[in-house]
Amino acid sequence: MTTTYNKTGAAALALAALLSAPALAGDFDLDKLIEAARAEPPLTVYDSTGKIVSMAENFAAKYGVQAVGQKVSATAQLEMVIREFQAGNVQGDVLMITDTPAGMAQLMPEGFVQSWLPPDMADAIPATYHDPLTVTTNANVFAYNTEVHDSCPVTNIWALTDPEWSKKFVMIDPLSKSSYTDWFNQMESHDDDAVRAAYEAHYGKPLETEFDSATKAWVAALAGNAPLLTESDDNTSAAVGAPGQAEPFFGLMSSAKFRDIADKGYTMAICDTLTPWVGWTYSKLALIASGTDSPNAAKLFVRYVLTEEGIAPQMDDGKVPTNTTVTMPDDEPSGIVALWDRLQGYDSSTGIDDWDTRQDWQDFWRIHYSR
Repeated sequence: MTTTYNKTGAAALALAALLSAPALAGDFDLDKLIEAARAEPPLTVYDSTGKIVSMAENFAAKYGVQAVGQKVSATAQLEMVIREFQAGNVQGDVLMITDTPAGMAQLMPEGFVQSWLPPDMADAIPATYHDPLTVTTNANVFAYNTEVHDSCPVTNIWALTDPEWSKKFVMIDPLSKSSYTDWFNQMESHDDDAVRAAYEAHYGKPLETEFDSATKAWVAALAGNAPLLTESDDNTSAAVGAPGQAEPFFGLMSSAKFRDIADKGYTMAICDTLTPWVGWTYSKLALIASGTDSPNAAKLFVRYVLTEEGIAPQMDDGKVPTNTTVTMPDDEPSGIVALWDRLQGYDSSTGIDDWDTRQDWQDFWRIHYSR
């Protein structure tokens, strides 16, 4: 075990030095990076979407670098990366991971992964997305069935805690998907005043609560109103948008599910009248495994997914690139870009706190949830 650790640790230190070396845009040589990447072993990229398969194929065809993409959930990525590093047998060279708090709290501090920003793209990416490098911001949005409703039937998030919506709201179980408890913590950390103001706007009186935040009061009330909890966005999308329903659910789901309109004939739209937000965002990071034997190919792939050509397959799912020079396609199914300023944006400055409070929020939800 000691020998393996030392070997892997040396690789991590070498990669960290490679990635952290100062480099200005004018010093960056893409041609040299491509040449170095072609001399390295094949690259493997983990991502939670199956579209990574075609993205890796496109990358390989463009640069002449062998690469394969594997669909791996964020939770599985965490375990695999740690085990591979500890065994000195890294298989996944690049992680495209949507669990930003885990990346910041569990992977980066221990040296399992490194973050690298292509110097020639730094000016196109807002500083808040530099470290750790964020490649896309993804959205979960509130949605309604357009076959039954001419417009969104909900105007305020507090309405979802009223008897009218008891057992008629659907979302993924926060106990099974940590991005939901991260969302609770983000609300409390950054936007609790907005939740409090929404209460007064809905009920016409100030919020009085036993809890130490308006967010906790809302989460407790929502949990107590017996929402339908699902295991996946597929199930949520069906409960909201499947045609032929007399009383469809109102729901919260990934913007990627709006492709079900064309693929499955669903009838749904984003609730664009909801106060204070129509949804919320979370981040996808691109991180390089510290023990990779293909560091240049990994860097080249990271740069590739920051380009319009590289990230295009995921933009179709409403995932918005952090590269400000890239434009979302006009035919993206959800229309999320037009509502982007109505989303509660993820703030990675409290990512560590999101990680530290996950169990607390899960316990809080479990205590207050009513079937």
